[in-house]
Amino acid sequence: MSAGSKRVLVVDDEPSIRNFLRASLSSQFTILEAASGKEALVLAATGSPDIILLDLGLPDMDGVAITRDLRGWTKVPIIIISVRDQESEKIAALDAGADDYLTKPFGVGELLARMRATWRRQAGKGSDPVYEQGDLTVDLTQHSVRMKDQEVQLTPTEYGLLSALVSQAGKVITNQQLLRQVWGEGYEDLHILRVNISNL
Repeated sequence: MSAGSKRVLVVDDEPSIRNFLRASLSSQFTILEAASGKEALVLAATGSPDIILLDLGLPDMDGVAITRDLRGWTKVPIIIISVRDQESEKIAALDAGADDYLTKPFGVGELLARMRATWRRQAGKGSDPVYEQGDLTVDLTQHSVRMKDQEVQLTPTEYGLLSALVSQAGKVITNQQLLRQVWGEGYEDLHILRVNISNL
């Protein structure tokens, strides 16, 4: 995947920070934006980001809790961007699964360098997650689904649901976990979950 096709999810409730990052990064990446934790979880599942830039101080959820939630089903790199500079805050975020921690204010050059370093570390692991079961192949890196070597077209929600399921293959996952991972915190509509499951 070329740099220009990489997708960056910016999660920050301050419009000025989102505007700054969009202006700084949009020439190189596709930018997705969320102003709350709930929006972040939905976009992480449906928007197929290649990296998440996550503020800790969101109006509805703490960034550490979001990081922990994301790590339950995705390995997408997470860089925390926060005004909080206490060591304890950094330790909590990194222990929750964040890949890096950048304190505001920061320069675009340093941010880009940390993004490149994070992607290099990820590539070095050499583990492109591909799930195979019978005729089904799900490539979580390329966001592709194939059945008997035929590409399967899914909606973003269906793909988010399938990726959540295959990421937890062999484990029991509850309806509530699926709803939270695919639709976000506080979403409790079991009917829409059943409809999407039946479509899959």
